Amino acid sequence: MSAVPVRLAIVNDYELIVAGLAALLEPYRDRLRIVELDLRTDVHSPVDIAIWDTFAAAQGDRTDVSDLVDRPHIGRVVVYSWNIDQLLIDRSMAGGVSGYLAKSLPVDRLVDSLERIHAGETLVERGDGSMSMPMPWPGRHAGLSAREAEVLALITQGRTNNEIAEICYLSINTVKSVVRSAYRKLGVTRRAQAVAWGLEHDFRPDTARVRP
Repeated sequence: MSAVPVRLAIVNDYELIVAGLAALLEPYRDRLRIVELDLRTDVHSPVDIAIWDTFAAAQGDRTDVSDLVDRPHIGRVVVYSWNIDQLLIDRSMAGGVSGYLAKSLPVDRLVDSLERIHAGETLVERGDGSMSMPMPWPGRHAGLSAREAEVLALITQGRTNNEIAEICYLSINTVKSVVRSAYRKLGVTRRAQAVAWGLEHDFRPDTARVRP
């Protein structure tokens, strides 16, 4: 364990996501110090690690991730995701990411992994492969799974099924199945209804920089 807390920035487009991860890590503030929460904004402060939460966001070696890797004031970039597809992991690591951590990891292992990455390791932790997250996500109160919530968030952003498949590294048939399941839970039948529901329930991306 480092004598000085590891300085972190948490990056995602949704306030509920970054705030949830920050709350999860709060009991470990003697080991990890959260410097910034960034919602669709650049990381401004020097940090040891920027955590890229992939909820409804670009994954793999996409531009948003590579931009973080290229920032000289960011020591290392870690992807935090429930998508543990090997191709996606390989592309992320090839793009300069220093860690790929599954959201199914227990929080103590997550903290330990972040410290190891800060110490110089390049680390992949796949967890147990579950789709659960130990923190809230938009739509959880309505019974949406984490995957359904992510797909609905992308629908609310105006993405097509083909775009969602590309962003999430899913087959188009899997996307269609997730969409149907989400629609049943929300009691909607058309895309416009799903977008309207999303706009009313915190599925619009946020823009902010917060220094706790």
